[in-house]
Amino acid sequence: MKIMLSAGEASGDLHGESLARAMQKLQPGVELVGFGGPKMAGAGVRLCADMREYSIMGVWEVIKNLRRIFGLLKKLQEFMAEEKPDLLVLIDYPDFNWRLAAKAKAMGIPVFSYIPPSAWAWRKGRAKKCAALADELAAIFPFELPVYQAAGANISFQGNPLLDTVKSSMSTNEARNYFQVSQKGEPVLLLPGSRKQEIEMLFPVMLEAAALLQAERHSLEFFVPIAAGIDQYMLEKMAAGRGVNLCFTHDRTYDLMNICGFAIATSGTVVLEAAIMGLPCVSLYRMAPLNYAIGRLLVKIDHFTLPNILAGRAVQPELLQDQVTAQGVFQAARRFYAEPGYREQVVSGLQEAVGRLGEPGAAERVAGRILAAAKKYGSMGDA
Repeated sequence: MKIMLSAGEASGDLHGESLARAMQKLQPGVELVGFGGPKMAGAGVRLCADMREYSIMGVWEVIKNLRRIFGLLKKLQEFMAEEKPDLLVLIDYPDFNWRLAAKAKAMGIPVFSYIPPSAWAWRKGRAKKCAALADELAAIFPFELPVYQAAGANISFQGNPLLDTVKSSMSTNEARNYFQVSQKGEPVLLLPGSRKQEIEMLFPVMLEAAALLQAERHSLEFFVPIAAGIDQYMLEKMAAGRGVNLCFTHDRTYDLMNICGFAIATSGTVVLEAAIMGLPCVSLYRMAPLNYAIGRLLVKIDHFTLPNILAGRAVQPELLQDQVTAQGVFQAARRFYAEPGYREQVVSGLQEAVGRLGEPGAAERVAGRILAAAKKYGSMGDA
């Protein structure tokens, strides 16, 4: 049996890794190929193309890189024709992956969608198009189901795989020693994102806010985990001369989360990972003015970070666009140490949000459904 996976972002690479390991456990010998990143490759997926070469964010940036994007689409189409997989598994990355799905369906290759487009938030008409292209869909959030079910999609919620992967491996003392936190030091995380454009827009503001926080509370020590594919020198150059007690790290991020008091983070999967670890965040997001103007017209949601969406209320602070200033971040973050009971209140809200992610074991359950779909729909399912 041969299954092709397609993931174009760091979060999708993480989910793809979990799926790949679970499928190999359930069916040893299954052949996994496709488009993804280093985590998927490390889990045994033979990559036709590496997503790090195609990391693009924003409307204008996509327009500028259309030739490369369509070149990738053609490359993967030719790869499918040559490899003849029993099933194509889409992992998030909707604007590209659903074009690939249309190519697959035209070639008679069935499609399984894992983490389908956010039709619940915007462009609800996509649900019908996805239902027509995908033989089966699996969501990782319960609030995604209604719009797809109304469109006639074969969709289910199997839980969220992060519940299985997001956990610490060290005791508090071990982690403090590993990261060389001083005896009275209070570690704080800065999470600037996994894309260069996000980092350029948000990391300078994080650094300015960190300087203000450290000036007020000298015991704070700031740590910056570096995402895969991001150049540490770029971050060091941005941080130079700002007077912030800063340490860059490359591994054991969940152990680091476990000993931090709070984080300042670019909105994304990492904010949900922090919530699972019980780490409160000030979540930030900023985009180019044109992208933001378009987004305001299309997206109709009350909150933009996953813990707040899951809880249905603002359980922790989130700052968007013009709200993202050094002073704004400083004021939101200092509440975690300056306001009695505030951090505990936020952590309680995060526990409520995480409780809506279902039970552990999601990756294995979804992997089982993928293997069953490959046998049911795939032309080579009996091989």
